[in-house]
Amino acid sequence: MTHPSQTASENKNCLSETRHRDTNAASNIDWLKLIAAPERILVVLLTLEILVFSCLGTNFLTRNNAFEVVRFSVEIGLLALALTPVIVSGGIDLSVGSLMGLSAILFGKLWRDVGLPIWLAATITIACGAVAGGLNAILITKLKIPPLIVTLGSFSLFRGLAEGLTAAAENFTNFPASFLFLGQGYLFLGIPVQLPLFLAAAFAFWVLLECSVVGRTLYAIGFSAEGARHAGIPVAQRIGLVYVLSGLASSLAAIIYVAHLGQAKADAGTGYELMAITAVVLGGTSIFGGRGHIHGTLLGLFAIAILQNGLRMSDRPAELAGILVGVLLLSTISLDALLSRLKALEAGRKQSPKASISSTSSEEFDVKNSQVAVICVFMVIAAAIIAGSNFFLVKGLEKHLAGTSASVGTTAKTGKQMTIGMMPKSKGNAYFVACRKGAEEAAKELDVKLLWDGPTDPDPAKQNEVIDTWITRGVDVLAIAVENRDGISTVLRKAREKGIKVVTWDADAATDARDFLVNQATPQGIGYTLMDTAAEVMENKGEFAIITASLTAANMIEWQGHIKARLKEKYPDIKLVALRPCDDLQKKAYDEANIILNAHPNVKLIMGICSPAVPGASEAVKQSGRKDVHVVGLSLPNDNKSYVHEGITPCVILWNTMDLGYLAVHASYALKNGTLKAGDKSIKAGRLGQIEIEGDNILLGKPFKFTKENIDQFDF
Repeated sequence: MTHPSQTASENKNCLSETRHRDTNAASNIDWLKLIAAPERILVVLLTLEILVFSCLGTNFLTRNNAFEVVRFSVEIGLLALALTPVIVSGGIDLSVGSLMGLSAILFGKLWRDVGLPIWLAATITIACGAVAGGLNAILITKLKIPPLIVTLGSFSLFRGLAEGLTAAAENFTNFPASFLFLGQGYLFLGIPVQLPLFLAAAFAFWVLLECSVVGRTLYAIGFSAEGARHAGIPVAQRIGLVYVLSGLASSLAAIIYVAHLGQAKADAGTGYELMAITAVVLGGTSIFGGRGHIHGTLLGLFAIAILQNGLRMSDRPAELAGILVGVLLLSTISLDALLSRLKALEAGRKQSPKASISSTSSEEFDVKNSQVAVICVFMVIAAAIIAGSNFFLVKGLEKHLAGTSASVGTTAKTGKQMTIGMMPKSKGNAYFVACRKGAEEAAKELDVKLLWDGPTDPDPAKQNEVIDTWITRGVDVLAIAVENRDGISTVLRKAREKGIKVVTWDADAATDARDFLVNQATPQGIGYTLMDTAAEVMENKGEFAIITASLTAANMIEWQGHIKARLKEKYPDIKLVALRPCDDLQKKAYDEANIILNAHPNVKLIMGICSPAVPGASEAVKQSGRKDVHVVGLSLPNDNKSYVHEGITPCVILWNTMDLGYLAVHASYALKNGTLKAGDKSIKAGRLGQIEIEGDNILLGKPFKFTKENIDQFDF
C-alpha cells in the first residue's frame, strides 16, 4: 500500500514538473511570437530590399524614385487600408477591384454624358461607391450570407455593370488638366499630389481601427462574433460600417486611377483586390480575423511595391516579384495558423491546470514538438524566401560590379552604353515573342542595352507603370507597342519633356507623344489586304465576323475602319455580322469563335486581326466540323501551319515580326544618335537595308501572305 505522504509528494513533484514544462512552453511561444511577428519580418525584408537594389539598381535610391513607388501604390493602398478593418472583423471583400471599374465608368458618364462639373461627378461617384459597399453589408448582416459568397457575387455584378454600360468598348478621355493634376501632378520637391490624400486616409483608418471604441469592437467581432454579440456589441452595425468604408475607398481609388491614367475604362482595377488582400495579410492581419494593424498593412504594401520597382530598376524580370510575394504570403498564413493553434493550447493549460497535471507525457511531448516544428518550419521558409529573393539579385550585383570594373576603359573610349526600354502590348503573345528575337539581334549588333518588359496581358495601366519606372531609371529611348492611345500618351509626353526619345511600334500613340512610329505597314494597306483576301475566299458574298484583341486597341480600331471602308466600297453582297474581342488569348478566341458559329449559322468566314485569334478560331471551326467556314487574318506562320495545310485557313497575312522588332531598335538607335531626324525620307537599318519613311512613319513593308505553298519556309 502506498503511504499518503508518498502520494502527496508524487503529486507535488508532478505539479512542479508540469508547471516547469508549462513555463517552458509559454516561454517558447513568447519567443516564437517575438521572432515571427510579420511586422518585424517585413522591416528586415524592406531593409534588405533597399540595400540590395541601392547597389544593383540605376537611380533606385533617389527621392524621385521613392515618390514614384508611393505614387504607384496609392490606388492599391487605398483598397488595402479599407480591407484591413474588414479582415480584422473576420470578413473579406473581393469586390473592391470590380467596384473601381464600375466607379470609373460612372464617373466618366456623369462628367461627359450628363455634363456635370468634374468635382460633382467625383462626389456622386464616391457616394455611389459607399452605397455599393452598403449593398454588400445588407446581404451579409441581414440575410446572413457569408462575406466570401456575397462579395464574389458583387465582384461579377459590378464588373458586369461596368462592361454592360460601355459594351466593353467605350472609354472616357479628354479630362480637364486640372483634374489630371490629381493623378499626374507634383507638389514642391517632387511630392506626388496623391501622397497627402493617401496619408490622410491612412491616418483616418489608423484612428478608426486602433484608437477608437469602434476599432476595439472590430477586433472583438473578428475574434468571436457570437461572443461580441453577448457582450452587447452591435455586430451588424459595425460590420456594415466597414463594408461601406470599403466601397467608399474603392470609388475614391477609381477617381485617382482615372486621373493617373487619363482614361476611364471598364477594366479599371482588374486584379487589384488580390494585390490589396496580399498586402493586408503580409502585414500581419490574420485572415481568420481578430488581429491586424494599419502600420502592418503599409509595410506589406511597400514590401511588394519596392520589390516590383527594384527588380525593374535593376533590369531583373518583374515576374520574380510575384513568385516571392506568393511564397511569403503562403508562409505568413501558415505561420498564423500554427501560432493560433499554439495560443489555443496555451490558453487551455491556463484554464485547466488539473487537466494539465493529468495529461499524458505523450501529449506534452507532442505540444513541445509542435513548437519546435513551427520554429523550424518558419526558419526554413524565411531562409528560402531571403535566399530566393536575393539569389538573382546578388548574381546581378556581382555582374554589375564586375561589369563596372571591366568597362572603365570602354566607357572612356566610347561613352555610356545606350539603353533602350522596349515594351510589347503583352509579353506572353507569340507575336511579340518573335518581335523580341529581332530586337535582341539588333541590340547585339549595335551594342546597346535592351530592356524588354511589359504587362503579361494587355493593360494600359501596367504599361504606364513600367514607363514611369524607366523614366526614373533614365533610359535613353523608349520603344513602345501601344495598347491604348489615350491611356499612354500622357506618360510618353512626360518622357519627351525629360529628354528621352520616344518611338512607337506596332501601334501608335498621339503624334505629339512620340518622335516616330515604326509601322509594319500602312493601316490602309493592312485593312484593304484583309478585306480583299476575305472577299476572295467568300467569292464576294455572304456573312463574316471579326475577332480582335481588344475593342479599345488603337491600331486595330484603325484597321477595322479601313476594313469597313473597303467593304462598303467594293463588296455590297458581303455583310459583317459580329465583332468580338479575345483579349489577346487563344483560348478566348476559340470560345468567341464558337459563339459566332452558334449565333450566326450562315457565317462563311471568321477574320482574326490579332495573332492568337486566327489559330483559336481555326480550332473552333475544325472541331465544329463545318467545311463551309474558313478563317483568315493576321497571325504567325508557326501557329497556323497545320490549319493552312488542312484548308481551314487559306492564308495567313502578316509581315516578318522579327524584322519589326529589329527595325524598332535600329530606329531607336538612329534617333538617339541623331542620324534619324524629322523630314528624313529613309533610314538604313542593318540587314534590312534602306527603309522608306512616309512623314513620321517608318514603314517595314507591305503585308505578306503565307499560303500552303510557302508557309513551311518560315519559322517564327
